[in-house]
Amino acid sequence: MRTAAAKSPAAEDPVAPTPALTFDGAAFGYDGIARVHHLSLEVPAGAAVALIGPNGSGKSTLLRGILGLADLVSGSVAVLSESPVRARPQVGALPQADTRDTSMPVTLKQVVTMGLYRSRGLRPIGAAGRAAVDDALDRVGLAPFAKRRFGELSGGQQQRGILARSLVSNPRLLLLDEPFNGLDRENRDALLSLVREIRDEGRTVIVSTHDLEIAQRACTHALLLSSGHAPEQPGHPAAFGPVDEALTLEAVQHAFHDQTVELDEHTVTTAREVE
Repeated sequence: MRTAAAKSPAAEDPVAPTPALTFDGAAFGYDGIARVHHLSLEVPAGAAVALIGPNGSGKSTLLRGILGLADLVSGSVAVLSESPVRARPQVGALPQADTRDTSMPVTLKQVVTMGLYRSRGLRPIGAAGRAAVDDALDRVGLAPFAKRRFGELSGGQQQRGILARSLVSNPRLLLLDEPFNGLDRENRDALLSLVREIRDEGRTVIVSTHDLEIAQRACTHALLLSSGHAPEQPGHPAAFGPVDEALTLEAVQHAFHDQTVELDEHTVTTAREVE
C-alpha cells in the first residue's frame, strides 16, 4: 500500500502575496485634522473592495490619502509596498463626476490619452500609446465616440471615458470614487461588468459607494466607514472583510446609524434619513 508523501513546510504554508494596501493605525485628513481614523487592515492584492459609508464618512478622503493627496495625520500606509506618492504612477483613479470640468474643448480620445502622461510625461506617446488608447476606448464600448467632444457625451459615457483614461496606463490599483452616481440602469450595468472584468484580471479595485448592491454584485470585500456619532468624528471603520462576512445588518446599522436600514437574503439596502 502506497503511503502519502509528507508535505513540505513550503507546501503547507506558501508565501502569501504582498498586500496591495497596508494601513497601520492610519488617519487621513486635511490641515492636521483627521477625517478618517484608526485604520489597521490589509487589502489583499487582486481584491475588489466596496468602500461603503454615508455622505461625510470620509470615503473620498481615504481615496485621496491612498493617492497621497490627503494628509497622513497619524500611523502609516503602504500602497503597493511604496509610499502613496511613489506608488501613484501605478494607480488609476476615477474622481466623482461632480468634480469634473466638462467645458474644456477636448475630444474623448484626448481625455483618455491624458492617462498616459503620468508615466510618460509630455513625450510623444508613439504607436504603442495610440494602440493603448484605442484598446481602452474599445474596452469601455466608446470607440465610435473617440472624436466626439467630451462635454457632449452623456453622464454615463463620460464615466466610462474617465474609466478608460484610468485604465490606459495599465494600473495595478484602481480607485473609483462614487462611479455609479446618477447613472441609468444601462450604464450602471455596463460599469458593473467592467469592474468585475478588472477584478478578474487580478488588479486591485477600491470602489467608493453608499449603494450596497454594488458590493454584492461586483466586489470581493467590503470596508464600511461610520459617519460617527458626532459631526467632528467621521470615518471610523465599522467592518472590513469578505463581503458575506463584513456586510452584516449590525455593521451596516453602525455605519448608517442615522438612516433606515433593511436586510434580506439577497441584499442590504439603505434609505436616506427619514425626516
